[in-house]
Amino acid sequence: MANFANWLEQHVSTLVKAALAELTQDETQQTQAEQSVAAFFYGMLDAVQLQTPQPLYNVLDAWVAAQSAPTDDELARLLPVVIKFKQVTAFQIYETSPEADTVALLIEMEQVYDPAIIYLTNLEADASLQEMRRQLDEAQAELDRLEKSKSAFVEVAAHELRTPITLVEGYTNMLSTSVPALVDDPMVGPLLDGINGGVYRLREIIRDMLDVSLISLGMIELHLQPVWLNHLMSALENTLETMLAERQVALKIDYDSIPRQPLYSDPERLLQVFQKIVSNAIKYTPDGGEVVVAARDLTSFTDIMVIDNGIGIDADNLTRIFGMFSTLGDTSLHSSGKAKFRGGGPGLGLFISKGIIEAHGGNIWAESPGYDEVACPGSTFHIMIPMRNTVADDKMMSLLDNEHDD
Repeated sequence: MANFANWLEQHVSTLVKAALAELTQDETQQTQAEQSVAAFFYGMLDAVQLQTPQPLYNVLDAWVAAQSAPTDDELARLLPVVIKFKQVTAFQIYETSPEADTVALLIEMEQVYDPAIIYLTNLEADASLQEMRRQLDEAQAELDRLEKSKSAFVEVAAHELRTPITLVEGYTNMLSTSVPALVDDPMVGPLLDGINGGVYRLREIIRDMLDVSLISLGMIELHLQPVWLNHLMSALENTLETMLAERQVALKIDYDSIPRQPLYSDPERLLQVFQKIVSNAIKYTPDGGEVVVAARDLTSFTDIMVIDNGIGIDADNLTRIFGMFSTLGDTSLHSSGKAKFRGGGPGLGLFISKGIIEAHGGNIWAESPGYDEVACPGSTFHIMIPMRNTVADDKMMSLLDNEHDD
């Protein structure tokens, strides 16, 4: 190292000038870069004289830290600059040293440059990684902001829609009550029924939009109370009676498998989930098909299974279907009707169902052999509900015991 140290001390000024000339022919740019280039070569001189690479590493640290942001542009990276300095140094050794000393000086030069190049490569890689993480954090923050804005828009839009819907509903009711003869009129009556049906459907859509907003913001509220699943299943049959008749799909509920003991949940929300999951099963089951609802006891959970013999679901879509606004299949089949076979909706039902069940501390997922409109392999939706049995006091326990005995 001593020979190279002596040579470097004698030629450091020449190296600075040669490196600047190699980097650029513009005198203004040379003046701007002179201090940094000199710092590199004098840092190298200190490193070889002190026999430690730290002085040179300090220069490289300062260079990387001074960059506003790392880049993948090869021309803007620092590594090619150091490699160019190495070439300049090798050329000066050839030009200024006796032939007998050239090889030894080049070997010593390599022992200084190679660790510095490795160190700079790691520095720039780390800096690039940190920059990528920063950009990813910014992108995630922007996505979060957009998601909140979208949820806020959905909530505001839903609230704004309530006013005109209420007006339409109110005036229709006033018309029906003020002029009772209109209800029995063969032409006007069906029109009023159509308006009422449309208003009811719009209210359902608005409710779904609000639920999506609440779930996205983690603000959905549950009113927990003792709930008997067999009662909910009876209510489910009643609410879907018209839809089942329209599609000629049989709904079979295995009441023997339904737990008789109560669980603590929000009955309205739980019924909402069952309605959406079973309605979805009916929609994707051909006319004359069958939907079965059964349950099985698991440790601390009840697994409510909704099994259909419909067209099934592709494996790639088994998780996608629970995303917000996720719809599968041909969008031309979109239908505002709730029962039309394969009629696509806004893609909110499964997202809402998942949000409600997860708010209960449960889980929901789907399984299917695949998608086939001819063979109809069917699908099974699993609704995992925690079987909480904590009661508030002895009086409530007594009431629950009486209900269980019935």
